[in-house]
Amino acid sequence: MTSPARMSDPYGSGGSANLADILERVLDKGIVIAGDIKINLLDIELLTIKLRLIVASIDKAKEMGIDWWEDDPSLSSGARRRQLADENDRLQHRIAELEAARETTEDRA
Repeated sequence: MTSPARMSDPYGSGGSANLADILERVLDKGIVIAGDIKINLLDIELLTIKLRLIVASIDKAKEMGIDWWEDDPSLSSGARRRQLADENDRLQHRIAELEAARETTEDRA
């Protein structure tokens, strides 16, 4: 007696491995998707939206010169600290200026 032939799995038993390979390749190489949306009325441009999507690993993005998240205070604690330190320096400088101006005014009186 022969056993019935098994039908292959439609999703493939190696489907997750294939997806993992594709994802690894995309993150390693990077992929860019770009598009523009323009809304015109009687040849008058009312709205232009430019969309750019980059999918890459952080290392690949840095290699391409893309590191905007490092300077965004809402995404980076280091950027938040730098922003607060800069603000603190400006305020201390302004206080020193105001105190010097007050001393000059008091000396004249």
